[in-house]
Amino acid sequence: MKTTHETNARSRGHRLAALVTGRRLKWIVVLLWLVAVMVAGPLAGKLNGAEKNDTSSWLPGKAESTQALNIQKKFESTDDAPAVVVYERSSGLTTADKAKITADVARLGKIAGVVPGSAKGPVFSPDGKAAENIASMNFGNDGWTKAPGLVSSMRKVASDGAPGMTVHVTGPGGQAADSADAFKGIDGTLLYSALGVVIVLLLITYRSPLLWLLPVISAGFALMCAQGIIYLLARHAGLVVNGQSAGILTVLVFGAATDYALLLIARYREELHNHQDRHEAMALALHRAGPAVIASASTVVVGMLCLLVAELNSTASLGPVAAIGIGVGLLVMITLLPALLVIFGRWLFWPLVPRYGTEVPTSRGLWAKVGRLIARQPRAVWLVTVAVLAVMSLGLIGFKANGLSTKDSYRNTPDSVLGDAVLAKHFPAVGAGLPVVVVANRAQTAPVAEAMQRDGGITAVSQPVAKDGHVFLQAILTSPPDSDAAYATIDRLRTNLHAVKDADAKVGGFTAITLDTERASRRDRQVIIPVILVVVFVILALLLRSLLAPFMLVLTVVLSFAAALGASAQIFKHILHYAGADASLPLFVFVFLVALGIDYNIFLMTRIREEAKSGDTKKAALTGLAATGAVITSAGAVLAGTFAALGTLPLTAFAEIGFTVAFGVLLDTLIVRSVLVTSLTLDIGRRIWWPGRLAKRVANQRHN
Repeated sequence: MKTTHETNARSRGHRLAALVTGRRLKWIVVLLWLVAVMVAGPLAGKLNGAEKNDTSSWLPGKAESTQALNIQKKFESTDDAPAVVVYERSSGLTTADKAKITADVARLGKIAGVVPGSAKGPVFSPDGKAAENIASMNFGNDGWTKAPGLVSSMRKVASDGAPGMTVHVTGPGGQAADSADAFKGIDGTLLYSALGVVIVLLLITYRSPLLWLLPVISAGFALMCAQGIIYLLARHAGLVVNGQSAGILTVLVFGAATDYALLLIARYREELHNHQDRHEAMALALHRAGPAVIASASTVVVGMLCLLVAELNSTASLGPVAAIGIGVGLLVMITLLPALLVIFGRWLFWPLVPRYGTEVPTSRGLWAKVGRLIARQPRAVWLVTVAVLAVMSLGLIGFKANGLSTKDSYRNTPDSVLGDAVLAKHFPAVGAGLPVVVVANRAQTAPVAEAMQRDGGITAVSQPVAKDGHVFLQAILTSPPDSDAAYATIDRLRTNLHAVKDADAKVGGFTAITLDTERASRRDRQVIIPVILVVVFVILALLLRSLLAPFMLVLTVVLSFAAALGASAQIFKHILHYAGADASLPLFVFVFLVALGIDYNIFLMTRIREEAKSGDTKKAALTGLAATGAVITSAGAVLAGTFAALGTLPLTAFAEIGFTVAFGVLLDTLIVRSVLVTSLTLDIGRRIWWPGRLAKRVANQRHN
């Protein structure tokens, strides 16, 4: 028997659900969202202009290199990025080549956007086959968006009148241009890729030529409104948005919002078999599926907000951006989508129209058969499944996400990487364009400079420049700036300089920034992963009113994460031949897999709990699997497909994130949720609801 409290709660929930799909209110809901999109659309188009892709928006806020960068601003603009123009003739530079390269210094200095007086050179290589000129560009508040145009102008100046001589532009300026090109059009590329995947999978799922339109339209509304809100917060509330968070937002909103649509439509179609009035069917669908969808979205939102504790600014800024996207997506899918579905009616499901009074397919179909097979030996099934996942997790042995070198960060070979190769080949001081920066107290200039000169990993220490009680020095690394040897030099230099009494010396520059970024990434995953696990556990405990079920589900998603990352690591190494993994990969994969992957467990377990209220938990597990199996599989395919769209970008880090999340979602959907969770539930039985009242109630029902 249901308690009076439960009956009243269900009644209130039903009335709230009915509001959205009321015979008159549904039109008001659609009108309000149309107005919202008309307002948000123009703002969403301005989001790219609000992005901050300057150095500080990506750095760890408390790192020594960031502190050095802040002091460095006293001596030079940190918005300036030197571009190294590299010339090479394999047979040796001719007299004409050298004259042309020398004359180019003045030409480079006249390019609009080049910092006045920054053009310097030429420096000829000892073997006489290469040369370099340096000119700085100022990015200002626009970040790297100016870089491609300026680098293109530099390349044109250097190439004109130089037949047979190869020219490249590298250094921070050249690398910024290549990064900007890689992110150029990221929103459009990801949007169209994700949209294409969603449409194809929805057509396969619904086998209807029309039904797919409503989830896609609703997801589009959600994306535009989310982008509009994020733009306003970026412009007026200090929210930081960069190319990374803007790109992931597109994938996240389309993937998650479409998932929520699939879950809701599946329950609506089920209710259409039991209710002639489509308004009543939708009200019941919202009432019964809504809590699971809301809990799923809440888990993602809270999980994303956990990123705010990250030291790395780029990771911390992703948290609120992603949370806003998920929140808006949820709101659209539980208001606009239900209203549209009710307006268009049953015919939208054609040719598989759900008829009133016909059988609801919860006892037949593929997943019903899978459930019956699992029920024969549930303990053996989950033991074998755990063993297989554990073997996949062994791929993590030796896996190190220590970051990618500049040349390994791209899946192609951009011009700046080619330029770096020429510098390394012909110049002994390979770090000339990316110097080590040291700032210290002015009174200790002499001992600081001496400590720098004694270090064998650097050369050519600059003359000190003093200002406002600080001194500024630069030095050239003897090893490539993104090599392990260079990182060792930074650590050694910091140890020696910190030992100089009262110097308060800080080491910065490109290599120090890269090193601090990798270490901040490691720290962030050590802190954030446990926080997210606790948050997920609490939400599941509140939703399922149990401690054992949430504990089991958390263990399964952790095992799923380890198996997905382990298998992916081996694929990256032995099949795709990637040189390594970005330092942010484990954290991002964990956040997306756990926060998003838990959705399917929530939807399955809430359905099992609903069925268990009136019967045996084991029978409820089979009914829940049969009822939700197809839609959860479809939702997983959609989410995996949208994240796989990240592989369309030429950046290794994005390709790794996209592949691992897509693989992990499919693994979680097809194996962990359907086989492992179901077999564990069947084996544990009613005790899975311990210590909740449902465990006692089911036991009492069995005794009576």
